[in-house]
Amino acid sequence: MRHHFLLVLLGIAALLFTSCESVKRFMERDLEEEDYSMGELYVDEYVNEVPYVPTPSDDARRSGNVNALGIEREPGDNDALYNAIQAWMGTPYRYGGTDKNGVDCSAFVGHIYREVYGIDLHRVSHDMQQDVTLISKSELREGDIVFFTNSKGRVSHVGIYLKNGLFAHSSTSRGVIISRLDDSHWRKHFYRGGRRER
Repeated sequence: MRHHFLLVLLGIAALLFTSCESVKRFMERDLEEEDYSMGELYVDEYVNEVPYVPTPSDDARRSGNVNALGIEREPGDNDALYNAIQAWMGTPYRYGGTDKNGVDCSAFVGHIYREVYGIDLHRVSHDMQQDVTLISKSELREGDIVFFTNSKGRVSHVGIYLKNGLFAHSSTSRGVIISRLDDSHWRKHFYRGGRRER
């Protein structure tokens, strides 16, 4: 009887340990806790924005000098980057999402970096700062990461800089889109750029 009781206690302890470890792994891997309070977006984290629609010149369109995102191609552009982003365009935003059924901002950036540059980044936007050298807005180059803060001043959103003030990201209201850094919301919340040698 005593032996049976001990086995039951050990079984309960194993279940509790497994459960706690699972929760811990989920929190570390999938939750951008800075974006949420009790599972809800902070009011100012929901950005109802209008996606940027590229308008290449007639000459560029006629000559086919337009990349996969519809942006005029320039010498030195990384076509692999634009092609990889194009494959995700329109994917809906989903908190904790990691695939084309729904993706959050950091998972989107992580997928692109892995595919285009072969680089693994931290899962959470705030922690991605550890993977890069922080730079100013004036130093941004194609492929750099752009970091944005929430109302509490904490990094809570990331995207990938393209060129000419444009960046790609998974927007809370529109999913994967292109936006402008000079948009009033993004200009106000821009924190720093981040560069990883590639």
